[in-house]
Amino acid sequence: MTASDLTLRPATLDDAAALGRFAEHVFRDTFGPHNRPEDMDAYCRKAFALDAMRDELADGDLHTALAIAHGAIAGYAQLRAGPPPACVTGPHPIELKRLYVERRWQGHGVAQTLMTHAIELARQRGAQTLYLSVWQHNHRAIAFYAKHGFERVGVAPFRLGADLQLDPVMMRPLPAPPCAAAARR
Repeated sequence: MTASDLTLRPATLDDAAALGRFAEHVFRDTFGPHNRPEDMDAYCRKAFALDAMRDELADGDLHTALAIAHGAIAGYAQLRAGPPPACVTGPHPIELKRLYVERRWQGHGVAQTLMTHAIELARQRGAQTLYLSVWQHNHRAIAFYAKHGFERVGVAPFRLGADLQLDPVMMRPLPAPPCAAAARR
């Protein structure tokens, strides 16, 4: 697959069930082997339930972009406006809440395409800082984010069932779009 085989589109309420199944599958595939099953079950029941997905897709402060390959979801990214953790000190921040790619699509440009899209959407929304939290043991994701200019700035709590984890928080500045930079000269 090449990036040209990938279609990006905003998620709609009609995508709620498929997105919930996809997100839970990727979450369990990525984090399940390293966490207690009861904690995974408790989190997934709440986070990826149909009503939770509908609420997310209806939330005006949350934007979800789907990456579609061969008619199915290959990955998705979510941006969320709202108050950042105290360690995020950059101006006009927005959170990259999720960037999930199904394992079989990793290494095929899906994550890169979603990251580029998320950065552009963040800039369109007036953000000057993009931040995220990432599981401390997800070394592949941490390296990917570092490659895209994110630096660790602190930690934030994440509750997985009964397990309170401290996830690294990473952020990066977002340069102004080229036309905005030229207008300031």
